[in-house]
Amino acid sequence: MQDLSIEATLVPGTRGVFDVHADSVLVYSKHQTGVFPEGPEVISQLRTLA
Repeated sequence: MQDLSIEATLVPGTRGVFDVHADSVLVYSKHQTGVFPEGPEVISQLRTLA
């Protein structure tokens, strides 16, 4: 995530859960949407927090 100047860490989940958190804020949840996000979708959400 160099273009956002952040360090990303992958934390393995369980049972197909894929959530993206930034500074303890839920940015995207596959569990809530039922859809795995595309990269640009997550990047866009992260930019709104910056």
